[in-house]
Amino acid sequence: MSDFIIEGGQRLAGELPVAGAKNLALKAIAAALLSPETMRLSNVPEIEDVKRQLEILTRLGAEVSHPEHGVYTISTAPVRSGAMPRELVNKLRASTVLTGPLLARFGKVELSHPGGCKIGRRPIDLFLRGFQALGAEVKEVPGKAYQLRAKRLRGGRIVFPKVSVTGTETMMLAAVLAEGKTELVNAALEPEIGELAVYLNAHGARISGAGTPLITIEGVAEIGAGSFVMMPDRIEAGTFIMLALATASSVTITRCEPKHLEVPLALWRDMGAEFELGPASVTVGKAKALQAVDVKTHEYPGFVTDLQSSMTVLLTQAQGHSLVHETIFEGRLFFADILNQMGADITLCDPHRVIIQGPTPLEGRTIEAPDARAGLALLTAALAAKGTSTIKNIYPIDRGYERLEERLLALGAHIQRA
Repeated sequence: MSDFIIEGGQRLAGELPVAGAKNLALKAIAAALLSPETMRLSNVPEIEDVKRQLEILTRLGAEVSHPEHGVYTISTAPVRSGAMPRELVNKLRASTVLTGPLLARFGKVELSHPGGCKIGRRPIDLFLRGFQALGAEVKEVPGKAYQLRAKRLRGGRIVFPKVSVTGTETMMLAAVLAEGKTELVNAALEPEIGELAVYLNAHGARISGAGTPLITIEGVAEIGAGSFVMMPDRIEAGTFIMLALATASSVTITRCEPKHLEVPLALWRDMGAEFELGPASVTVGKAKALQAVDVKTHEYPGFVTDLQSSMTVLLTQAQGHSLVHETIFEGRLFFADILNQMGADITLCDPHRVIIQGPTPLEGRTIEAPDARAGLALLTAALAAKGTSTIKNIYPIDRGYERLEERLLALGAHIQRA
């Protein structure tokens, strides 16, 4: 396993480009299973999660080529089965979304409990209920796996008891080839869902309402493939903004979409941060003295959970008491103990809430990345800290972020991969 060695306390400057959206690329790869035609994906982040998702398709029989950086072509015409390799599924949460297209196209699939970051309970019950609503038969088999079968899915009304991004995307992909009309009630609003619907509609699907709480899908017999360009990664853009603020640096985040960050930007302005927004850029000015704020995570367009870890780090450098309330995942605040080892003053009230007293100087330490988002948050803390930090086991960071040390070195960071 690789490590990062960081000499903290450096002021960063320059331009920091944002990669393509991880959370869209993983779903776009799944969409390739809906059509036997060849799909061409571009602006794809070169990260471990993408490689694992593509590996699952390859094991299913798909032909994948990589003609240039960030570009992949996928032909699923050779795929004949929906039996996903369990050892790969167990490593990647996003593999769940493959079940919708596989079931729609082949009539059967086996769903095992997916892996991914250990940030709390992430049950698959809502996926099973959703597939049943579309007419699938579900049978539990030994080893915590489920066999799903349906000669052809039929439209139905799926009501999500709580908002689920992956649930919305999985059911939308499944319903594209279902017979009749499907309604997704209490659907997620993330912009990646709208982008996925635009792509599918351009190639024969009939989806309306994507980006609203009610999505309607009129099933079609077949769809095509074609080209799909990934939108910028809004989570990466927001994380980079907080990295600049935490290190008191002036950095321009480029190749991003500022309108996807309106709520976080408003909260950072409340802290005293100043920004200059362009059509595809955010320039972070050197904040004089950041002030504490309270944060409560919420589904998009609120302050999303994937930005919470870096926000917790940022608030250690703000003046006053802050309350962070993580409403989505109960395990996502446990990394606060690592920040306390670095000198932070954070009190864990319960698995969902912490109180932060700032500002506190951070000191370099040897630490470990628990998951992708907390891993990059700890990297931000190490860049802001005095002295040398070693982040061990950086695989979770590599799962979600492309060539991170190269991009940070270009800003003047002292970081090396060992």
